[in-house]
Amino acid sequence: MTATTAEQNDPLAPRGGHPQRWLILGVICLAQLTVLLDNTVLNVAIPSLTEDLHASTADVQWMINAYALVQSGLVLTAGSSADRYGRKKMLVAGLALFGVGSLAAGLAQSSGQLIAARAGMGVGGALLMTTTLAVVVQIFDDTERVKAIGIWSTVSSLGFAAGPLIGGVMLDHFWWGAIFLVNIPVAVVGLVAVIRLVPESRDPRGDRPDLVGAVLSTLGMTSVVYAIISGPEHGWGSGQVLLTAFAGIAVLTGFVLWELHVPYPMLDMHFFRNQRFTGAVAGAILVAFGMTGSLFLLTQHLQFVLGYEPLEAGLRTAPLALTVVALNLTGLGARLVVRLGTPTVIAVGMSLLAAGLAAIALLGGRDYGGMLLGLLVMGAGVALAMPAMANAIMSAIPPEKAGVGAGVNGTLAEFGNGLGVAVLGAVLNSRFAALVPGAVGAASLPAALAAAGGQAERERITDAFASGLETSQLVGALAVLAGGLLAGALLRRAERTQTD
Repeated sequence: MTATTAEQNDPLAPRGGHPQRWLILGVICLAQLTVLLDNTVLNVAIPSLTEDLHASTADVQWMINAYALVQSGLVLTAGSSADRYGRKKMLVAGLALFGVGSLAAGLAQSSGQLIAARAGMGVGGALLMTTTLAVVVQIFDDTERVKAIGIWSTVSSLGFAAGPLIGGVMLDHFWWGAIFLVNIPVAVVGLVAVIRLVPESRDPRGDRPDLVGAVLSTLGMTSVVYAIISGPEHGWGSGQVLLTAFAGIAVLTGFVLWELHVPYPMLDMHFFRNQRFTGAVAGAILVAFGMTGSLFLLTQHLQFVLGYEPLEAGLRTAPLALTVVALNLTGLGARLVVRLGTPTVIAVGMSLLAAGLAAIALLGGRDYGGMLLGLLVMGAGVALAMPAMANAIMSAIPPEKAGVGAGVNGTLAEFGNGLGVAVLGAVLNSRFAALVPGAVGAASLPAALAAAGGQAERERITDAFASGLETSQLVGALAVLAGGLLAGALLRRAERTQTD
């Protein structure tokens, strides 16, 4: 009786897959690509924003991080809402909110307006990030799901890596607001396609909404990510940062306790007893940490240190995206998972990502050749690790809870994004301040260079910035390598436990 009812309420129950599944996959990947591009598209616009909006370094970091902050706070709640109220409805709402937010961002006249618009875009992004992966899980059966998630993951990687390239092209021909206005026609096309093609699906059990859990998870994640982001600006030992971090941890602790005892939890905490799930989660955080933090630093290096224009800087980051796309479209990652196993593929992929970061730090300081080598190795690592981790996370969660699973995946990815920009940015600032104490009061590197007394001092400031970038990339490499070894070990232990 229960199985029959579930199939009647959920026409996408995986029994051969939806007949239009590949076309639907193309539609949701388009929506996913637009959301993810906006995680990195601003990186190449930093000099333009600094000049046109008189933005300080703190302002620029908030323009970038407001988007991630809102997404990380809402994405788990968005996933749970999609399971309960309908994944198609959440896709439509997300596209509409994202389009409106993009319009406001493109027309912003001040740093404050742009930060607020980016936060609004984050609400739409949270809805889109969860529902796209959840729909993939619903419309593909077990035989095709790994391949479909691989394509979805390829688009996710492409969105992060291609942002600087697309931003560079737009800035070479238009003003910085165009990088947001271009989202509007994409959102409109996506809305029409979703309404016409994507069938509705939801959790057939119809659990009561966990409103307390939604509030606690949103407040807790927002507070923790806010503390991470504001740490470099106010100091990690400041009362504001410590109080916010403590409050966030306390609220998240309350969320865990609530979810363990409520009869209809938004997030079943027993998922974390699955070592396969936990290992993939650990890897997802640190891949996002390394890739997003690295791109944030790399685009500044290309423009401020090596002197490239925005389009030139974007073109020089393209090999990362091209490598990811080329390897994933060949299906190499999926074949290696079958042949070597998920733990080995994730460990190898994250080790390659770490090696690429180290190559950029050690070989790419003044020479693009060394940087190119690092980007290619990073791309190979991302192409192997990300699809394997996404599939590991989603396969550890029941299909009817696909929205929650995608919410966990998205929450941790956004957490890793914010953590990467904040921590690696803090390492950069600390190293820069140690080498050039007199430039600490400057709001940005261009301001420090403008205040320099002569050519020798400007070169000293540039060299100090380059040294800070090198140190930051090495820190990211170590973190990613440790995460890869941890994730591989946990996944391997989980497989042995299941075998026994």
